[in-house]
Amino acid sequence: MPEINTMSYLTEEKMKKDLNYYLNLPYTEMVQKIKDESGEYYYAQVLELDGCQSDGKTVPEALNNVHEAMEGYIAAKLEYGDHIPEPKSPNEYSGRLNLRLPKSLHQRLAAEAEREGVSLNQYMVMKLSR
Repeated sequence: MPEINTMSYLTEEKMKKDLNYYLNLPYTEMVQKIKDESGEYYYAQVLELDGCQSDGKTVPEALNNVHEAMEGYIAAKLEYGDHIPEPKSPNEYSGRLNLRLPKSLHQRLAAEAEREGVSLNQYMVMKLSR
């Protein structure tokens, strides 16, 4: 039986994952409008790539700037052989979350949900999505 050179395979596989490979993956980009002491602008980030962020005066400018930041981020990771996270498919998430919290917080959230006339689950989703 022929011997398989796993190092050669891993190197070949890694080489296939170049800058264009990563730039074409469906990363999650988030843009939010910011108003602070420096004025009004848009902040953009790539959620899977820690620290990959930028801003701009408009949404398109912020997205263009974060794409440039993403290119530099990935290029630097490739140059140093660092791990580059890849986006996960939404199908990898069930939508279920088991969360433990203090009884007092559970009580407060349940009371707030009741006041709003929604289920505790709906209320928590609303609070978390802000």
